[in-house]
Amino acid sequence: MLDGWLDFHRDTLLRKCAGLTTEELKTRSCAPSTLTLLGLVRHMAEVESWFNNDLADGPVEPIFYTDEDPDGDFDNLDEAVPADDVATYRQTVARSRAFCASHEDLDEVCSTSRRSGRGITLRWVYLHMIEEYARHNGHADLLRERIDGATGD
Repeated sequence: MLDGWLDFHRDTLLRKCAGLTTEELKTRSCAPSTLTLLGLVRHMAEVESWFNNDLADGPVEPIFYTDEDPDGDFDNLDEAVPADDVATYRQTVARSRAFCASHEDLDEVCSTSRRSGRGITLRWVYLHMIEEYARHNGHADLLRERIDGATGD
């Protein structure tokens, strides 16, 4: 059930981006926000690392942001190539799916909270990811409607 809901939300994000031009994918929501559909794809590529941050081969390094530029996934779009960023997103999702297939114990600690230093279970990561996607898909809904009027899942 967790995999099903997560995949539904992953697919929804990609559907919100389907058929749009590079310029449309980089269209900002409204000032002062820098939120865009492409930024959401890039952000979720980063967030997918929650699944295997500690148990795989060590922490997954950020792709689109740095400590000095923590909003790079949203802000640094001038040179971004949507097809490349979507491919990166799909790779991170595939990595997460492979990780989850090989770690079926939902109570297994698979990451560490940066804030508290406490262990985070696979169950917590699944629930957090579903929440994260659901929230950002709401943003994607509004962005897509602003771009071309399209609404719905």
